[in-house]
Amino acid sequence: MKCGIIGLPNTGKSTFFNLISNSQVLSENFPFCTIEPNYGITKVPDQRLYELQKIVNPIKVIPSEIKIVDIAGLIRGSHKGDGLGNKFLSHIRETNVILHIIRVFNDISILHIEGSINPVRDIEIINMELQLKDIETIEKKLEKISKKKENKKFTYLLNKILSFLKEGKNIRIYPLKEDENKYIKNLQLLTIKPVIYICNINDLLDKETKLHIENIKKIVEIENSTLMVVSLKNKCKKKNKIDKILQKAYKLLNLQSFFTVGKKEIRAWSIPNICTAHTASSVIHTDLKKGFIRAEIIHYNDFIKYKSEEQAKKAGKIFLVGKNYLIQDGDIIHFRFNL
Repeated sequence: MKCGIIGLPNTGKSTFFNLISNSQVLSENFPFCTIEPNYGITKVPDQRLYELQKIVNPIKVIPSEIKIVDIAGLIRGSHKGDGLGNKFLSHIRETNVILHIIRVFNDISILHIEGSINPVRDIEIINMELQLKDIETIEKKLEKISKKKENKKFTYLLNKILSFLKEGKNIRIYPLKEDENKYIKNLQLLTIKPVIYICNINDLLDKETKLHIENIKKIVEIENSTLMVVSLKNKCKKKNKIDKILQKAYKLLNLQSFFTVGKKEIRAWSIPNICTAHTASSVIHTDLKKGFIRAEIIHYNDFIKYKSEEQAKKAGKIFLVGKNYLIQDGDIIHFRFNL
């Protein structure tokens, strides 16, 4: 599961990538400073880990992680290959959630590829390029299935989505029915991916910046997406905002965490939102899944309340579950298994 950072050139994408991945990729004042995607790993902030740390005092604490990809800046005509656009768009296909960096800051020393600060226009440029690529993908698919006379329902759905895209709308707001997702899943459409819009602002929130943000909010509300505002230059304010962005991205990836707790380490493990104890055990090691007997569960809030495994057990708050138990976010788990 990966998050992809996109936007026009010189919006702060590589700066953001460096901040969240502790990397040092090149960030320069010219378009296409990034050509090949940069891959990184970022830790997901989770206050629950540090509440557990206060009680257990382990040697180390290990948060969950997600993969991040810094994708080169898109420009007008990217869907046709302009500015290596086809290559960059193919990198977006590999991601599950989009982090769209929008330039709201004004700095004459940093070039703007469109010549002026206009965040709504910039969002529309990116969205249009993604939409045009999706149109191309669907038209190619329709051409193939017309020859094979495949499922009429599939053809009907593709034509409906195609019309929707041609109206300048992203598929993420198309009213897909539950059973329709299976038809388009393998197409890896770009505008169906959930997105977090991230406004990169100056340190000071002046009238012009506030107006830009209000205009962006209108777009975000239509999509029921997420909007975050951060100054990537402001060292004092950015950490809390970036933590919130990462937490939101983690949720959009449809991930949750369970914890293993001991004196050596407290660790968060990432699993899908719907996940059995049997499947969750393999995240730690495949041998656990092979030799799975059962799992001991303490709900996070019970552990915090009773302050230890022993006290939770006395209160009847530790219970044994089998393979098909569905993990709840924050469960503290000890797996029993045979080698």
